[in-house]
Amino acid sequence: MTTSKLRSLVSLRFASTPSYQDNLEHLITLIDHCDDTAVIVAPEVCLSGYDYENFEAAAAFTPHAITRLLKHLGHRILVLTVIEKNSKGIYNVAKVLHGGAEVYQQPKARLFTFGDEHHYFQAGKAQDIVVFEVEGIRMGILICFEIRFKTLWQQLEGADIIAIPARWGKARAQNFRSLTNALAIMNQCYVVASDAANEEFSDESGIITPFGKEIRNTAKEIATLPYEPHEVIKMRRYMQVGIS
Repeated sequence: MTTSKLRSLVSLRFASTPSYQDNLEHLITLIDHCDDTAVIVAPEVCLSGYDYENFEAAAAFTPHAITRLLKHLGHRILVLTVIEKNSKGIYNVAKVLHGGAEVYQQPKARLFTFGDEHHYFQAGKAQDIVVFEVEGIRMGILICFEIRFKTLWQQLEGADIIAIPARWGKARAQNFRSLTNALAIMNQCYVVASDAANEEFSDESGIITPFGKEIRNTAKEIATLPYEPHEVIKMRRYMQVGIS
């Protein structure tokens, strides 16, 4: 668990609009306000929202957006989800962008049937939700509804940072807060949760430390906290529950 750079963790909170290009420009503006080595998590499908009636257009916009973001990020690490189409159908795919390249991807495996996602998206495979490494940081991703599945928490044991891009319903806002706090405590890691700021969503974006301390950016678009790897090590040595 080593990293050669001092990094900050960033949770973004902003509303998507009907204009994909405007959403992309707004995301880039927010990225510009982050440290040049930050680990940034953006809301789920923040570039398009769940624009079910225009999924072909949303999927067609994704390559353009990824190209722009890759040229712009520099040394930052960005986690976001996008709508992507392949020969099997339309997917909601988490992408990790860094160093001018897409370094990891993970399709959403647990679709929110209450919101009819299963009628529009193909599901990824739950077994593909794994810990991966970027710049010496062990990371994991759970996309929105996936944080309700305790087996997926276990699959990400050992991660230093778990990113949660989300569009979480306002009626269940306390659930989102409780689950993200509990995930950080149970897995003894940092959790960076980013929810959309549109009216219907939870407004509970934030960052939680391995000890369970939280900061929430409910009144602003950017929350940031230093990433301190020794805090992960210290917590796992202090409260030994079998996570290394």
